[in-house]
Amino acid sequence: MAKTLLGALTNAARTATANTPIPFTSRAAQHSVFGQRRDAEAQMRAMSAVGTLFAIVDRTSNATALVDWKLWRKARSGRDEDRVEVTSHAALDLWNAPNKFMPRQEFVEAQQQHFDLTGEAWWVIARRPGVNIPLEMWPVRPDRMAPVPSTDKFLAGYVYTSPDGEQIPLGLDEVIQLRRPCPWDPYRGLSPVLSILPDLDTSRYAAEWSRAFFINSAQPGGIIEVPNFLSDDQFDELRERWNEQHRGVGNAHRVAILEHGKWVDRTISQRDMQFVELRGATADRVREAYGISKSAIGDFEDINRASALAAKAWFAEQQTIPRLERIKAALNHELLPMFGPTADGLEFDYCDPVPPDPETEAATLTARAEAAAALRTAGWEPAGVLSAVGLPEIPYSGAPAAAPTGWAEATAALTGGDFQNAQRWQAVAVIDDNTCEPCRENDGQLYRNRAAAYKDYPGGSGYVHCTGAEFGNECRCRVVKRRKGGDE
Repeated sequence: MAKTLLGALTNAARTATANTPIPFTSRAAQHSVFGQRRDAEAQMRAMSAVGTLFAIVDRTSNATALVDWKLWRKARSGRDEDRVEVTSHAALDLWNAPNKFMPRQEFVEAQQQHFDLTGEAWWVIARRPGVNIPLEMWPVRPDRMAPVPSTDKFLAGYVYTSPDGEQIPLGLDEVIQLRRPCPWDPYRGLSPVLSILPDLDTSRYAAEWSRAFFINSAQPGGIIEVPNFLSDDQFDELRERWNEQHRGVGNAHRVAILEHGKWVDRTISQRDMQFVELRGATADRVREAYGISKSAIGDFEDINRASALAAKAWFAEQQTIPRLERIKAALNHELLPMFGPTADGLEFDYCDPVPPDPETEAATLTARAEAAAALRTAGWEPAGVLSAVGLPEIPYSGAPAAAPTGWAEATAALTGGDFQNAQRWQAVAVIDDNTCEPCRENDGQLYRNRAAAYKDYPGGSGYVHCTGAEFGNECRCRVVKRRKGGDE
């Protein structure tokens, strides 16, 4: 089966590069990319006929293909941050190189073009005899794939039609279909192109009219009136002589000499038809169908840096992520199970394509710092505070001897006040003639938390560096918790 399918795919590639551009269609259909044709092939070929549609599909497919992917082992907690990355697995190798002719980027771009144009994307899985796991994946044209409905199982399989007409049956485990649900057909996808076919035709006809305008002497046509009936030979001679002398841009505005006729100019002009406005309106309809803004396809008129960054984030959130989510579902629910028990507990996930917003990040950091300060003021331990508000551990062993610029402000931002008020424990010594020098010097020393204070005063009393024990005296020093503002 894999060999037969691979041969059919190879024949399809050869046919695509042959002189006959559209197989299975009549000569008349080949000259009409749209017109009355509404099939999947016409939808795909529309990309090369209308510039706005090309720009949209090219931008969305490229953005989707450039996103990186990783394979993860799920965590028992169910949280993404607790997952462990898997760097070696057959499924990961297949996804990074779906087949020996295309890397993942090209595979994703090709299937995304199919999806954006027809509402469907098809992945055909290739295996070798005796090997159950997938070895290759191919993006297949939607117009060559057909689901086979089943009254018992909803879907019995699929049929791939090769360029020479051969029909190849495929099982459910040999095909992965991605589709935009169609409200009237549960087996096929719905294409945005179908909703704008008249607009695409209008754009094409307008472009052809403009082209014909320049080819036909760069002026609107006219009528030659003759007083007498012309024979066939006379008619053909007049037409040939007129075309020879006046047709084409190079012959524009040449003086016409008519022996037995009168030229009647037509009143329609290029300006009257307003084709520039017409084609602009068509471009708007195409963008509406895909939900794409002008800036998303390179129109940066009246846009500044802030709005450009916002547009970039919007495109990633509203256009790229939905496409990635559909691919992610296909990978995790259809492809990974094909690898059996080795894929249990694994999942593919994409790297976030949304660019960071500096203002949002700064506001988030400020809010977290304020929350950390409030928790520290309430007496919670630093490690737990930082973890609770989503900040990393910050090693600290006291104020630096020479505080760098901005250190006090940074400390205040994290503590909600000045540094002195952040030190919540203080050493207290009994000062008299029996007080040793170390205890006297450490009197009033501030500690940032209980752990640091109890390190010098185990259990809360008795300075570890006290020398009174040498003379049989018990240390009377202790550490006390300070109130906000510095009072005991």
